[in-house]
Amino acid sequence: MQASLMNQATLLLLLHIIVLSAVFVRILLRPNREPASRIAWITVVAALPVVGAIAYLLLGETNIGRQNRSAMRKAIAQIPGQIIEGADTSQVPSKYAHLFRVGSSISGFQPLAGNRAELMADSNATIEHMVADIDAATEQVNVLFYIWLADNNGTKIAEALKRAVARGVTCRAMVDGLGSRSLIKSNLWREMGASGVHTAIALPLGNPLLRPLQGRIDIRNHRKILVIDDWLTYCGSQNCADPEFLIKPKYAPWVDAVIRIEGPVARQNQLLFATDWMTYTGEDLNDPSPQPMPQIDGHTLAQVVASGPTLRNSAMPEMFETLIFSAREELVISTPYYVPNQSMQAALCAAAYRGVCVTLILPARNDSMEVAAASRSYYAELLQAGVDIREYVGGLLHSKTLTMDGEITLIGSANMDRRSFDLNYENNMLLYGHILTQAIRQRQQSYIESSRVVSPQEVENWPVTRRLWNNTIAMLGPVL
Repeated sequence: MQASLMNQATLLLLLHIIVLSAVFVRILLRPNREPASRIAWITVVAALPVVGAIAYLLLGETNIGRQNRSAMRKAIAQIPGQIIEGADTSQVPSKYAHLFRVGSSISGFQPLAGNRAELMADSNATIEHMVADIDAATEQVNVLFYIWLADNNGTKIAEALKRAVARGVTCRAMVDGLGSRSLIKSNLWREMGASGVHTAIALPLGNPLLRPLQGRIDIRNHRKILVIDDWLTYCGSQNCADPEFLIKPKYAPWVDAVIRIEGPVARQNQLLFATDWMTYTGEDLNDPSPQPMPQIDGHTLAQVVASGPTLRNSAMPEMFETLIFSAREELVISTPYYVPNQSMQAALCAAAYRGVCVTLILPARNDSMEVAAASRSYYAELLQAGVDIREYVGGLLHSKTLTMDGEITLIGSANMDRRSFDLNYENNMLLYGHILTQAIRQRQQSYIESSRVVSPQEVENWPVTRRLWNNTIAMLGPVL
């Protein structure tokens, strides 16, 4: 009896070693993973063998499931040529051509001239403009939001879509399965579908017990896209909700930045929407003979830069880092979540060391305690290099903007954190234009004026317990 128990224990130990070894090998062989991430996961699995191994299998790999991956590849293959007719790269100044080449290498889109761009005044003004533009639509409206709430602003957009359908406009509305789960369960969502609005869910949650077997549940579609009549689009950080953001009211108001842009770049957003829509609905949105682009008096050169875990690896951080390394005079960045990889942190420090005036604007009060702690673990190194760190105190600064040397802007949905870089589907725009960039730079200045200065002395005087917490959370960044 005792010998039998010993044999069983030996077999269990051997099985345990085999399973852990297989997990270690999988971690080491997984492509496109930073060494720091491999070390972090191996440490977690070694320290907590059972829990760590299960955590890695559920959360350690960017897996959206075979069915979703296959559908996405099929959708992308059906889109004929990502290069839009009418691209004129000759209008890109030679000193910035490399920036747009990086953008093209990510999404396949070329920079397009002749766009007319306007920065929206605030969140409510953005919704009012969107509603007015939907009310003026004549052919089709395509909209995608990560978070869409059935609140005042969310209802306004839904009602505008219902009115558009009633007059014969084709309307499609897509939301992320996790971010918009409350809307999906609401009467408003059902009313939209009943009215004739075509609805779809990106990365649906499904059965919570079976969902982990179909891919990581925390891989999300974080994009915010509105395209009207293939000619008018919006790009920025704002979800379809009130700035009071009722799901997290104690951090309100949410402060966002969105541009409204007319011109040929809208067709790039249309193609991006089409790949997501076709992935989850199977409906073919391929237009074999698109209408010619009308000519307008636009002075902004624009390019859609989209990324995702099943697309090119490290795409969005490459875009950010290229912009940071290209700055010669001034670099101003606003982001709610700053959890960089090592190369991005080094790029910001290098920019400040070579004399660029670098300003980083973050929210003073973050809706994620862990992200706030991780962000602050990087402060000391940034301040030592000469980066001006500001913490915005007028609400949760959710605006994701970068301006460079007064002429280049990057705006969109991507945060400067590992989630946006590795797990989320994001959409940004890279823009060249003095007038638009100055408008966004003025908005950034308003953030700065509503922020507190973070001084080196303040960070040096943080208690040991706070520094331990910040650095511990940051150490888990590659895992989280």
